[in-house]
Amino acid sequence: MHSNHLLLEEPVRMASVLEPSKPSYFPAMTKIVGTLGPKSRSVEIISDCLKAGMSVARFDFSWGETEFHQETVENLKIAIRSTKNLCAVMLDTGGPELQVVNKTEHPISLEADSLVVLTPDQNKEATSNLLPINFGGLSKAVKAGDTIFIGQYLFTGSETTSVWLEVTEMNEEDVVCLIKNSATLSGPLYTLHVSQIRIDLPTLTDKDKEVISTWGVRNNMDFLSLSYTRHAEDVRHARDFLSKLGDLNQTQIFAKIENIEGLSHFDEILQEADGVILSRGNLGIDLPPEKVFLFQKAAVYKCNMAGKPAVVTRVVDSMTDNLRPTRAEATDVANAVLDGSDAILLGAETLRGLYPVETISIVGKICAEAEKVYNQDLYFKKTVKYVGEPMTHLESIASAAVRAAIKVKASVIICLTSSGRAARLIAKYRPTMPVISVVIPRLKTNQVRWTFTGAFEARQSLIVRGLFPMLADPQHPAESTSATNESVLKVALDHGKAAGVIKSHDRIVVCQKVGNASVVKIIELED
Repeated sequence: MHSNHLLLEEPVRMASVLEPSKPSYFPAMTKIVGTLGPKSRSVEIISDCLKAGMSVARFDFSWGETEFHQETVENLKIAIRSTKNLCAVMLDTGGPELQVVNKTEHPISLEADSLVVLTPDQNKEATSNLLPINFGGLSKAVKAGDTIFIGQYLFTGSETTSVWLEVTEMNEEDVVCLIKNSATLSGPLYTLHVSQIRIDLPTLTDKDKEVISTWGVRNNMDFLSLSYTRHAEDVRHARDFLSKLGDLNQTQIFAKIENIEGLSHFDEILQEADGVILSRGNLGIDLPPEKVFLFQKAAVYKCNMAGKPAVVTRVVDSMTDNLRPTRAEATDVANAVLDGSDAILLGAETLRGLYPVETISIVGKICAEAEKVYNQDLYFKKTVKYVGEPMTHLESIASAAVRAAIKVKASVIICLTSSGRAARLIAKYRPTMPVISVVIPRLKTNQVRWTFTGAFEARQSLIVRGLFPMLADPQHPAESTSATNESVLKVALDHGKAAGVIKSHDRIVVCQKVGNASVVKIIELED
């Protein structure tokens, strides 16, 4: 199935470029996070998004009421049941985001070379020369000559819907700016970003905490995307908060790196977080354009070596209004995959874009093509060298399973796991074939009621490249005997056959625990 992989170091045959892409059950090994919003919240559209390849649904709480997001997540649950496609839920916090408030929602025209005043007085009406903002400390944070950027929702880079300002003077709490380009701002809210300036606001705001403890708890959120993560302490603080909210102590925290401050503390943040989101929209303003790709490559590499998912954002902005990406965007998606990203996050493209389903489908196809030329051999050697010796027991088993699968040209790796950790370690070595992670539920009690673990672990692997989870029957205990292992394995093989990734005479690598020992075995299927 995956035996004819090209390596980028080899010349790519023109014939392979001209061959049509073959459809497969797993659209791509790289995962797609879709942001659900006004254009993508009906059961029908969400179902189509799941079928197209979305495996994580992101809910962006920097805008919209809780009731709006609750209706959307209820529709997601219906879509999951009807399509039988697993999907994880990600809550993206608003964080210390600065916004311009336009209560009238009338479009505001700003003319180049004229002055505009930013004021913290939100009772005033937004006009062409006065913009109310939601932060009172801006005049203390900036100085003359600083750059301020204002754009709708997310930064498009389009000079007609976003504006660059240069600070000229401070007048008590107001900030007077020179407009650098003509633009029309439309809608009720625009994001305001001050380049390379620390904004003295908490990373997890009171509003974020309220949303997490109500909406997050009610919907068992799998991931918390921590906007504007600037220090490792931000992640520790969020984890401490989640630990007091029942089942949310299992929620994984993804640090969203959005500015120079987060970038300069990247290593310590990576140690604390469960994964990283590279928010290239904001970073593209804080960093010079020629440095953005360098940060992406360095950050993704560090995530890969740590075995933690790296998620890249802002790849096909133009598909918000168009049916096809630009050539540069298509290449950008492929390069994100070749850099080693686990997932691509779609924001405005699915939130308010006209073509959410088509966007997911096209991004999935680009990812699948890029994966065919991913140099796994080089990556494997690099990772083994980085991990060094002696390896931990689990790491050596995981790397051995991947090496064996590649040597025998296995069609899939099946990993029987209760915590999901073994499967994630296998995925860390980027095998060229899918890893079916069979999560075996464990029974636990709090002396009042019985509950099964496993659902969180299964859904949380939906953001890891190459990992495809399925839940085993709860009657199979985690403390496995060979008999229960064989029955679980049969279910996994049947699942693979039904999906079309396993065929007669295929070789399969199985990673499982037998008693206290971890075992890697190779099986060859009969007719």
